[in-house]
Amino acid sequence: MTEALAPAQALYIGMEVVIAVFSVLGNVMVVWAVKINKSLRDTTFCFIVSLALADIAVGALVIPLAITISIGLQTHFYSCLMVACTVLVLTQSSILALLAIAIDRYLRVKIPTSYKRVVTKQRAAVAVVVCWTVAFIVGLTPMLGWNNLWRLQQNGSLNEDLIITCQFENVISMDYMVYFNFFGWVLPPLLFMLVIYTEIFYMIHKQLNKKACTISHTDPNKYYDKELKLAKSLALVLFLFAISWLPLHIINCITLFCPTCDKPLFLIYIAILLTHGNSAVNPIVYAFRIKKFRDAFLKIWKQYFCCKDVPAILNQASEKDRKENQNGNGNPNPIGDSPPAPSPSQEGQQLPLEQMVKHQLPHSHDDAAPQQKPPMEHNNI
Repeated sequence: MTEALAPAQALYIGMEVVIAVFSVLGNVMVVWAVKINKSLRDTTFCFIVSLALADIAVGALVIPLAITISIGLQTHFYSCLMVACTVLVLTQSSILALLAIAIDRYLRVKIPTSYKRVVTKQRAAVAVVVCWTVAFIVGLTPMLGWNNLWRLQQNGSLNEDLIITCQFENVISMDYMVYFNFFGWVLPPLLFMLVIYTEIFYMIHKQLNKKACTISHTDPNKYYDKELKLAKSLALVLFLFAISWLPLHIINCITLFCPTCDKPLFLIYIAILLTHGNSAVNPIVYAFRIKKFRDAFLKIWKQYFCCKDVPAILNQASEKDRKENQNGNGNPNPIGDSPPAPSPSQEGQQLPLEQMVKHQLPHSHDDAAPQQKPPMEHNNI
C-alpha cells in the first residue's frame, strides 16, 4: 500500500512546491505593484493587498507545513493543532477580504457621488483590521477547546505525552469544521457576495441603459464601463475562490455525516491542491483582467528582473487618467475612475444650471489666459 501511494505523494509534494513558488512571487508582485503605482492606492486595492498578504502566507508558511504533515510527522497535539489553525485563519481572512471588496464595489456603484466621503482610507484600514481580527477569532477557536483532544484520549489513541501523527482530521473536530466554520463563516459570506455582485451588475447595466438613451454627459458612461470591467474581474476572483474551497468543505461534510464512506486519497490531495492553488491564481487574474496591474507587472519585470531602463509608464498613465477626469468633470483624481457628478437624469438628484455650468466650464480668469484653449473646446453643455 505504501509503495502504491509513494508516486502520488511525490507528485503531490512536487505540485505543492510549484504552487508555493508561484503564490509567493505572484502576490509579492501584487503588493509591489500597488506600492509603485499611485493609481492603485484606493480603498479597493487596500483589500486586494490584504488578500495578497494572506496568499503570501499560504505559499511561504501553510504549504511547507502541509508538506510536513503529508509525510506523517510525529509531533505534539497542540503543535499540530496550531498548524491546522493557521490554515483556518488565513482562509477566513481571504473570505472576509473578498467580502470587504464586494461591499466596497457595491457602495461605489450605489452611492457614486458620496462614495469618497463615506469610504475613506482610514475606514478601509479599520475594515482590514476588523477582517483579520475576526479571522483570528474564528480560526483559533479550536485552540480554546473545540478540538479532538478529548475524543482521542477517550478512545486510547493518545498517550500521556500527547504525541500524535499530525493530520488535519486528527486534531480538528469535524463538528467545528462543518457547523461552525463552513455553515457559519464560509457559506453565508459566499452567498452574500453572490447577491452583492448580482445587484452590482444589475445596477451597472441599468445605469448604462439609462445613459444610452441620452446624448449628453458621456462621462458617467465611462465611469460605469470601468466599474463593470472591474466588477467582472473581482467576481471572477470570487468564483475561483468558491470552486477552489468548496470541494474540501464537501469532503468534510461527508466525513461528518457519513463516517463509513470511502474517501480516495487522490481526491483529498486534489482538494488540498485546489485550496492552495487558489492563492496563486489571483495575480494571474489581475494581470489579464486589470490593465493597471498588467502595466505595473510589466514595468517590474523589465526594470528589476531584466535590468532594462523602462520609462515611467505608470506616471504617464496616471497623468492621462487625471486629464481625462479634468476634461470630463473638472475633478482631477489620480485613480482615474472617480464617481460621476450628479446629472439631471439621475433619480431626482438635479443640480441648478449655474452649478452644472460651473462644474464643466473653466473659470473666467482662465478664459482670459493668453495661451488657453478656446472656451468652446471645454464647453460640453
